[in-house]
Amino acid sequence: MGPDAYNCWGLARSVRHEVYGLPLLPEYGRHVQASPQAQRDYRFQADLLEECRPEPGAIAAVFRGQLCIHVGVVIEVEGRLAVLETNQLSGCRWLRVPDFERRYLRVIYYRDRA
Repeated sequence: MGPDAYNCWGLARSVRHEVYGLPLLPEYGRHVQASPQAQRDYRFQADLLEECRPEPGAIAAVFRGQLCIHVGVVIEVEGRLAVLETNQLSGCRWLRVPDFERRYLRVIYYRDRA
């Protein structure tokens, strides 16, 4: 999978690694949104990270109820924090953190454990 075919997780893991020098997180393959396998993979990965406030390189996990349905990655744009995301409807885009949070019901941010 490469830049022309990123899903939301692929984009987040690549930006964290290539832009911020963070460890390359595992590739879990393409999942149907909110599928049981996607939720198992989310829970496994979340247990290896820690919750945090938005910071460059953090994963922004979007929830509907208890289900993780989407992820983005926090970036810095002109000195302010934003979330870079991609999906089939909008394509790749960035939104300032407050705009991203208004768009979704619940967002939890994760970073690597110290």
